[in-house]
Amino acid sequence: MPCIEHVSDSDLERLALERVVPALQLYGFSYVDGFLGKVVGDAVLEQVTDMHRSGALQDGRLAGSVPGVHRRDIRGDKIAWVSGSERGCEAISFLLNLIDKLVSMCARHLGNKAIRERSKAMVACYPGNGAGYVKHVDNPNCDGRCITCIYYLNRNWNAKEHGGVLRIFPEGKSYVADIKPLFDRLVFFWSDRRNPHEVQPSYATSIQTGSRSQLMFPSPTNPSALHKLLQRTTGFTADFALRRICLPEAARLSSFT
Repeated sequence: MPCIEHVSDSDLERLALERVVPALQLYGFSYVDGFLGKVVGDAVLEQVTDMHRSGALQDGRLAGSVPGVHRRDIRGDKIAWVSGSERGCEAISFLLNLIDKLVSMCARHLGNKAIRERSKAMVACYPGNGAGYVKHVDNPNCDGRCITCIYYLNRNWNAKEHGGVLRIFPEGKSYVADIKPLFDRLVFFWSDRRNPHEVQPSYATSIQTGSRSQLMFPSPTNPSALHKLLQRTTGFTADFALRRICLPEAARLSSFT
């Protein structure tokens, strides 16, 4: 489903009903390839690449510490938080708008839960020296986080050579799900204990994003700025992901499996 600047709500509704919702209910995760298309995907890639090159990313933090265990042994990423309204984030803002709308449409068919909040975008860079993120749960304490979404921006990514695979361990299942971090792929999965997951070691530069905001949708994209941005492309190869957490009105969603 290639998406361009103007995407109809009916297209997103169909994607939610035919692809995302059934897979979440049956497997606990879903993914869509070709979500933005090359031109817009390249624009998001360029903006995230600029952040990485500018040194805007800092070491990712841990919720707690374990004596004798180095942070990099648990998570080796560097991160920055953006809302999409910052200068130079027009394409990121456009992407966030689409994801917000799509997740809200999905929520209406998942127990009539409405999305109350969403996070800022967390740009996270895995430097490519074997850095990854050990098995963990995004929301282990029922704090309201419901759905994790990841948008990948890895051009010419070879998972066998570059690694960086997202491995999901669905609760109560005898299998694992390995999702390659391919360019223009959007991934959804439950944020709670139903989906422990890990980022396997990356051997090429890797970046992803996650955010928190009190608004359901970010500020409208500046069309003229986006048009100018879409005229430029980049050949930088890296693992980029846009990661966000969506919060329902209730404390957490009930299990649908």
